Amino acid sequence: MKGVILAGGQATRLYPLTLVTNKHLLPVYQKPVIYYAIEKLVGAGVDRIMIVTSPNHLGSFVDLLGSGQNFRSKKSGKQIQIVYGIQNAASGLADGLYIAKDYIGNESCILYLGDNIFEDDISKHVKNFKSGSLVFLKEVADPERFGVAEMDKKGKVVGIVEKPAKPKSNLAVTGMYIYDKTVWKKMVGQKPSKRGEYEITFVNNKYIKEGSLRSVILKKAWFDVGTFDNLFAASEYMKKKNAKDIR
Repeated sequence: MKGVILAGGQATRLYPLTLVTNKHLLPVYQKPVIYYAIEKLVGAGVDRIMIVTSPNHLGSFVDLLGSGQNFRSKKSGKQIQIVYGIQNAASGLADGLYIAKDYIGNESCILYLGDNIFEDDISKHVKNFKSGSLVFLKEVADPERFGVAEMDKKGKVVGIVEKPAKPKSNLAVTGMYIYDKTVWKKMVGQKPSKRGEYEITFVNNKYIKEGSLRSVILKKAWFDVGTFDNLFAASEYMKKKNAKDIR
């Protein structure tokens, strides 16, 4: 399985911090945001990763991460592989994933939105993945801000709605997804949404329609650091966590 980390976007909600840099390069306590994504994937056994970003920020990511020489494989102890893809415009998550099509080839892949930080261990989900798709859900107090999973009585996802005015559950779809090799075919025929983007929800609903989408409800902390409050909360959390580790 290969990984794709999406690290583009203008991050206007974090202006002026992001006027001269990418939000994934901002610090969360003692590490850049992007480190948490890479370390989560490497910890789950994913050693080949493409980072997709905008052309004006590519050089900064290369300066920071290089080819992955500062990260070691959990399996071999050797350097992981980091390569780069360029998304010329903010045209959606599905478009960002499609840029990695040739790199992924016929393998499964894990799509990770780089401004998300997860505390749950995802190793078993990566190891046990066979086919279809897997989404990671989290109970939230304000589901109307997210893509929301609609569940049946058996706890199966029967639909995903982007930022619904009246959410049918409090389960937000977080920024991490696992897909099999059929994901590319499921992108065919998609038209841009009202906001001019190719949405990953379109792809997820294709899997739902064929009955091959499964879900996991996360139990530990999850942060989407796209706002000042969340960026600060994540830093505070990591500061406390590291203080405990030091003791």
